[in-house]
Amino acid sequence: QVQLVESGGGLVQPGGSLSLSCAASGSIFSINAMGWYRQALGKQRELVAVIPSGGGTKYVESVKGRFTISRDNAKNTVYLQMSSLKPEDTAVYYCNADIVTLGLHGGKYLRVYWGQGTQVTVSS
Repeated sequence: QVQLVESGGGLVQPGGSLSLSCAASGSIFSINAMGWYRQALGKQRELVAVIPSGGGTKYVESVKGRFTISRDNAKNTVYLQMSSLKPEDTAVYYCNADIVTLGLHGGKYLRVYWGQGTQVTVSS
């Protein structure tokens, strides 16, 4: 089965930096877009950043210039580098990926997978 495992969350002071990683494993044929979402207490989940397989990146306005999303296709891993962190960045961060798998007769299946979530807390 395909799994996405996140790491790198924790507690950081305002203005500090933190890096998150998310590695996909299992019977993977290919990975299309990969991204990061976050959900703050009492709020809906929002897309933070996305990186398609064909290149380019997109960010929610509130993190532009502070966060950087990247991926290592050889390792099936997506990263989120966060700097100049603010208290309003506090949330559970989830990675996700659109992953293609193969059936027994070669059929292709496209499905979105989610990581388990990792807590990021920005506080003094």
